[in-house]
Amino acid sequence: MSKVSAAKDSQQTSLLDMLKMKMRQAREEAENAKDDADEAKRKFEEEHKKREEAEAEVAALNRRIQLLEEDLTRAEERLKIATEKLEEASKAADESERSMQDEERANLLETQVLQAKLIAEEADRKYEEVVFAQQLQAKAVPPTTPYPYYIPVDFLSSNCYLVRKALENRFEIEDDRCTQLELKVRQMSSLLQETENKFEEVARKLAMVEADLERAEERAEAGENKIVELEEELRVVGNNLKSLEVSEEKALQREDSYEEHIRQLSQRLKEAETRAEFAERSVQKLQKEVDRLEDDAANHRARNHALQEAILEAAAQ
Repeated sequence: MSKVSAAKDSQQTSLLDMLKMKMRQAREEAENAKDDADEAKRKFEEEHKKREEAEAEVAALNRRIQLLEEDLTRAEERLKIATEKLEEASKAADESERSMQDEERANLLETQVLQAKLIAEEADRKYEEVVFAQQLQAKAVPPTTPYPYYIPVDFLSSNCYLVRKALENRFEIEDDRCTQLELKVRQMSSLLQETENKFEEVARKLAMVEADLERAEERAEAGENKIVELEEELRVVGNNLKSLEVSEEKALQREDSYEEHIRQLSQRLKEAETRAEFAERSVQKLQKEVDRLEDDAANHRARNHALQEAILEAAAQ
């Protein structure tokens, strides 16, 4: 009877140990699943944070590209203005070239003025000769030097007046022409000076416009290079963003898988706890049955002992 009780005690102890071990394993699995879920959540939060940072970086790059495009537009406008100024300077240079042609014409006019002066001097000389001939006529003497032959007085009387009037008219015409030519020369000199001043101003403005144009071209080229670099950075960031989206999708899938695994483990833990409670109730029932059986055994042993004593007393009598 004691062997049966010991076997039952050993069986109950092993059953309790097995139940405790299963409960401990279930708790460990639940804790591991919870740790995995926390790790997955942490990774998901990191991926989400990286995605937000990437989106912010993309927004910043888009803003920088927009600003560079605005700078490029302004540079193109300045380049257009500089081109217009360059065209104006070219027109001014053409006008200056025409002014140089006017200067050549002025030089030609000066030459003509000099020729007119020479003609006027020649007319004066001839007029003096005529006056000298009239003086000879008034004296009515044959001329000596500088004439090599004698001039008749009647011939001088008839032609002297006509020659003198013709020379006077020609002299007046040449004088008026010289005056007009001198006026034109002064006007052309003034115009030439003004043209030279304008040419110097145009040359200065042209140099400034060329410098502005060169700077605008350099800035435009730098802006285009920067846009290319930013587009490359944007492409890299876009690829990183796509990679992050894929990683986030995988993390979401892992999170769903972990949640499903946690749910299964929680269900298994709940079932294990239910079985453990049922086992504990069964153990309690078995313990009560063991106690009852032990009490019955004690009663049987007491009755057996009483019967043995009665038998011994009966045998002694």
